[in-house]
Amino acid sequence: MDIAIFEKPYLRTDLPEIRPGDTVRVQQKIKEGDKERVSAFEGMVIARKHGRGISATITVRKVVDGIGVERIFPLHAPMIAKIDVLRHSKTRRAKLYFIRDKAAREVRRKMKQVWREAAPAKETPAEASAE
Repeated sequence: MDIAIFEKPYLRTDLPEIRPGDTVRVQQKIKEGDKERVSAFEGMVIARKHGRGISATITVRKVVDGIGVERIFPLHAPMIAKIDVLRHSKTRRAKLYFIRDKAAREVRRKMKQVWREAAPAKETPAEASAE
């Protein structure tokens, strides 16, 4: 027996073509008590793993207040209400893990600028003696 026969009824057919580099909005159902709501998570797909089967996942990364947040979503899970592809990007890699380091470098560069602006200008000895 082939396992695909058992998996087939659980595969979703309403999924768009999702590739690394795409910006997506994943709408996830969240159950709180007896109520159910939909929460959106919008970010860039940095990885797609585990093929096209029932166990396929995507890793989505976004930056909130200068801190990178990543979530892994199983594509065929019933808790996923909808996935919208907002933007396609052409990439040369299948896994975009280097974006983590790139974003960290940019944050450090911005912090250096903030520190320079926040630090008061030091007086030179010549200016201090002139007064």
